[in-house]
Amino acid sequence: MSQLSKQIGFWSALTGAALMLPVVAQARVDFGKPGDPVQLVVGYQPYYTESWSGVVINGKQLWKKYLPAGSTVEFQIGLQGAIIVNAMTGEKQHIGYVGDMPGIVSTFRNLPDRGGTDIRIVATLGTSKQQCNIFLVRKDAPQFKDGREAVKWMDGKNTASPHGSCTDRFARLAFKQAGITPKTYLNQNIEVITTNFRAGKLDAAVIWEPTATKIVESGLARRAASGEDFDALDGGFMIMLNDLMTQRPDIQRAWLEAELDAQLFLADPKNAAEVSKMAEQQTEQIDRKVLWASLYGENPKNVGGGDVKVQLDYIVSERVQKLIDEATEFLYSLPNKPASAPKIRAGGVDDKVARDVLAKRGLKSPVSIIKAQPLSAFQ
Repeated sequence: MSQLSKQIGFWSALTGAALMLPVVAQARVDFGKPGDPVQLVVGYQPYYTESWSGVVINGKQLWKKYLPAGSTVEFQIGLQGAIIVNAMTGEKQHIGYVGDMPGIVSTFRNLPDRGGTDIRIVATLGTSKQQCNIFLVRKDAPQFKDGREAVKWMDGKNTASPHGSCTDRFARLAFKQAGITPKTYLNQNIEVITTNFRAGKLDAAVIWEPTATKIVESGLARRAASGEDFDALDGGFMIMLNDLMTQRPDIQRAWLEAELDAQLFLADPKNAAEVSKMAEQQTEQIDRKVLWASLYGENPKNVGGGDVKVQLDYIVSERVQKLIDEATEFLYSLPNKPASAPKIRAGGVDDKVARDVLAKRGLKSPVSIIKAQPLSAFQ
């Protein structure tokens, strides 16, 4: 087993609780003066398709175009956003690429009992109804006419998702809309879910891309529904230390310029093959066709497929703010309250620089939409 695989296995085992844990903040980092070279550590998720703008920035080294000469960037993989949030709470990482739930939780870390670190959402990586919100069912489950029928079948069945994540919020919403109560709704990470599908111990689970496509292509489960069936949005966010933002506004702007380049690159169908190759280089044991399909591939409508794979919003638009509001309220409703208030704190969303970058490029949100392509388009 490679060192990366060992690290992923270790961190994955912790993710069920990591979203909720307070972390003691370290001493503030000195990022230098505007114009000086900077040494950044970026937490990103090549194992979460909706955040692949980070994969592009890393793979094409887009940051070199904008950061001061002599700067360095270390990209550190987090299998789940909660791990990145914890690292940023200790100021061991400075910029993070995370899903909507850990992104929101990060903004509450400035409280003294949660680490006292000011972390803010500075941009939107993308939104979708079929990236984090994907139901899988065991391979011998009945054939369903649509996703809603599939979820109704889960009444009294054994189900799972990583609790506290975007998948958890979607699962609970879908169960409620379908009017069902599973026999069990277990808190399991993606490795355990994969193992339990293989062992026949799970009837259904909710998981994100590209793991969802990998499990399906491995023949362990079938895709059954998505957020398309329940009009449920998921999202990804860029989060940043406020220390970095206040000390080095030049670095914040530089990184957001690179992020915009990356989102525009992702959206061009001509780049799909190159994107999947970069994702393959930055992940392990995932076939390139699986990676391509997770971002660009079309799925049948009766299993939650839709025309739009990802909308690249870039800023926190009204659509994205609505998602943040609903997700924050959900996090506040949980017994351990990873969000300590029903509304995100003042300053928790700070996309002013992103809006300025967008305006100066003459662009509007969404900057583009990645549309589903037939699987025959894979190259």
